[in-house]
Amino acid sequence: MSNKTSRDEQRFTEDVARLLTPWGVPPVAARLYGYLLLCPRPASLDQITEDLEISKSSASVAARLLESYTLARRHSEPGTKRALYAVADDYEVMVRQQNRLLDALAGQLNAGAEIAASKAASARLREMADFYRVMRGAMEDAISRWTRGRRRQ
Repeated sequence: MSNKTSRDEQRFTEDVARLLTPWGVPPVAARLYGYLLLCPRPASLDQITEDLEISKSSASVAARLLESYTLARRHSEPGTKRALYAVADDYEVMVRQQNRLLDALAGQLNAGAEIAASKAASARLREMADFYRVMRGAMEDAISRWTRGRRRQ
């Protein structure tokens, strides 16, 4: 993006942030993700701070957080120590991480079902575990369909 973002780009960035913050993504990181989605090439922290009007330390913390979420990727600039950031193009990594969590949660729920004092609680825990396993399978199927579709293009 340019030094000054357009009104439409600002609105898009803010809208992305509004969607991500209820999921626990801090507002600055959510804004940065929206910004990076529109960037045609990796952006420096200097460019990010100027365009988003945030401090360099806030931009750096947000960029590293997006990296940890696998939503952004750090690039190096040849001949300098300067870091550049771009939106990650490996979309399924985050979903695969969520699937591992769903597996762990389903296992824990089944363990709880084994020790629950009542049949009602045990049944509820088993049903929840089944639900999370079905959701995990659905996401794996979706990733497979999406990957096959990309290969055909």
